[in-house]
Amino acid sequence: MKKLMLGNAAVARGAYEAGVRAVSSYPGTPSTEITENIVKYDDIYVEWAPNEKVAAEVAIGASIAGGRAMSCMKHVGLNVMADPVFTVSYTGVNGGLVFCVADDQGMHSSQNEQDSRHYAKASKIMMLEPSDSGECKDFTKKAYELSEQFDTPVFLRLSTRVSHSQSLVEEEERPAQPLKDYTKDAGKYVMMPGNAIKRHVVVEERMRKLEEYAETTELNQIEDNGSDIGVIAAGIAYMYAKEALGDKVNYLKLGMVYPLPERLIKDFASKCKKVYVIEELDPFIEEHCKAIGVDVTGKDAFTYLGEYTPSMIKKAVLNESPAEFASIDEAIPVRPPVMCAGCPHRGVFYVLKKLGLTVSGDIGCYTLGAAAPLQSIDTTICMGASVSAAHGMAKVRGAEFGKKLVSVIGDSTFMHSGITGLVDIVYNKGNNTIIILDNSITGMTGHQDNPTTGWTIRKEPTKQVNLITLCKSIGIEHVTVADPFDVKLFEKVVREETEREEPSVIIAQRPCALLPNMRKKYTGRCTITDKCKKCKMCMKLGCPAISLDGDAVKIDTTQCNGCGLCVNVCPFEAIEKED
Repeated sequence: MKKLMLGNAAVARGAYEAGVRAVSSYPGTPSTEITENIVKYDDIYVEWAPNEKVAAEVAIGASIAGGRAMSCMKHVGLNVMADPVFTVSYTGVNGGLVFCVADDQGMHSSQNEQDSRHYAKASKIMMLEPSDSGECKDFTKKAYELSEQFDTPVFLRLSTRVSHSQSLVEEEERPAQPLKDYTKDAGKYVMMPGNAIKRHVVVEERMRKLEEYAETTELNQIEDNGSDIGVIAAGIAYMYAKEALGDKVNYLKLGMVYPLPERLIKDFASKCKKVYVIEELDPFIEEHCKAIGVDVTGKDAFTYLGEYTPSMIKKAVLNESPAEFASIDEAIPVRPPVMCAGCPHRGVFYVLKKLGLTVSGDIGCYTLGAAAPLQSIDTTICMGASVSAAHGMAKVRGAEFGKKLVSVIGDSTFMHSGITGLVDIVYNKGNNTIIILDNSITGMTGHQDNPTTGWTIRKEPTKQVNLITLCKSIGIEHVTVADPFDVKLFEKVVREETEREEPSVIIAQRPCALLPNMRKKYTGRCTITDKCKKCKMCMKLGCPAISLDGDAVKIDTTQCNGCGLCVNVCPFEAIEKED
């Protein structure tokens, strides 16, 4: 049966058909839906791990025990899991092991645009790159075959466009895939120096075999259209090139992007007068071609930045301009990202801006606290950095600066990598205030559960991490829970905790407005009454339901969900909530 599937859903289907037994991941756009679709298959053990490093280690353990395993992450998540990934390159596998990494060209939901192909080269791990959903499924299955054939983990590299676009996928049966025997083998799996030295030899021998395999594999295909122009591409860039150039050029489509072939590329290039390498982000393929003596045009014609388009490729290769489109003379209003109506983080940033605090920020919906009109966040680096970076800031600028400094971090992000930073503050006698934004879910990536919610990925009840107990257990004496919508109380708590001469934690506790139970709780709408003095204090909240009509404030009842934050902020009691 053929079905339209997202690329991510097709990877999940491929994992199912490949007989995968265990999947451990941490949610991260654009990779999240792989794991969310795998959980639909009851035959597979699936979990959300606290972070990507743990997820990789779970998958590695499952592989060593004889089961096919997978871990999925976005490109920056690969940074977190790099430690075990580099080592499992040495140990090899027992059951097949695949790491699915989704790059985010264009930074639709990411803090950088790193190219994960460099990790394949650095760790000496094979990498495959599908270009559509059908290949997502097929390449996933092929990755497991190759993993066991060459005793290696395999990277499956996706991109936002491949992950989130749909094409036809042919569903097949899941064959019986018995567990491989597990045999104690310290020489293979215990990576102390004496053993690792010997395993490095195995890695280099494996690389030579993979380099030879790259020359003949069906994953790399030549399409000869009798042209003088050749295009070398992989993944979504190949699809853009095909749309832009059609049969006017020859193609070398690379499905295996590491290691790259040498003879195949030379043979392809020898039949063309000019060869273009079309690849988003870094000149990974281009540099390989030039290193083996093949003259290609790459970044001289294309940008290092963001995503490509068919029109961009057509202009660069054929010097043909895209068709002109009708334009609108009127200025189109901008639509910047904004916190949802009823978002619990809005009250936090309203108070922090009012107090004029320096805010060390983190990765999550709350990163929007940097945008107007809240404009509270000073820094956002990576998961967990809000806690550690604030410690460093306070240490170099002194106690008085520290009393005007807070960290903000979500509950899921705190579990991911904020705990160790808090331990560092306590251990090294820091004096910081950390605000944990506990919205009862992993919000930014689409409402995934985490260790603080009390539910597994399959919505089975489980032990729930108690943030108060956790913080106190590592030495935080003052842990306060406050509702950020009670702005007067929340402001009082923040003032008190930042004045302390020791570290403290504030848990800003209010569930995400989009959770089903909150949708039931938030009823009615807020309205402006004739008491309004046009002070525009409510506009400082940045609520998408509140806007100006000339000089008057109005509330859009189609967006307002009756959360009541504006009611608490208005100094003249000019906003009322109607059921």
